[in-house]
Amino acid sequence: MSYKIDFSIATSNQIIEALSKRIENIRLMRNMTQAQVASSAGISLRTLGRLEKGQDVSLDTFLRVLIALGIQSNLQTLLPDPMVRPIERVQFNGEQRKRARPKKSPASESKWTWGDDTAGTK
Repeated sequence: MSYKIDFSIATSNQIIEALSKRIENIRLMRNMTQAQVASSAGISLRTLGRLEKGQDVSLDTFLRVLIALGIQSNLQTLLPDPMVRPIERVQFNGEQRKRARPKKSPASESKWTWGDDTAGTK
């Protein structure tokens, strides 16, 4: 019943399918019916069926089902706390980062020219 997937190379549709199968398997391992989970989550039976089939549902529905199955604590692993490390806090003078500023690549620092501005060709 396990569904193996390499999340680092999977497409979004493959990830949705894998998560849907895992949710269904967790429900079955806990010996819960779809009706029990749907009722506990406050959603319709049809909505839970759509989730388990990998069809579109809201993020709220997804989270309600995780809570109903008692696996919401796993979200901590999925989305770890992005707090700045102490050494970075010193670097930012105690401020917390509010925007990203990627480093410029050497190619972006070269002078821009028109494609037909090639002196001395021909």
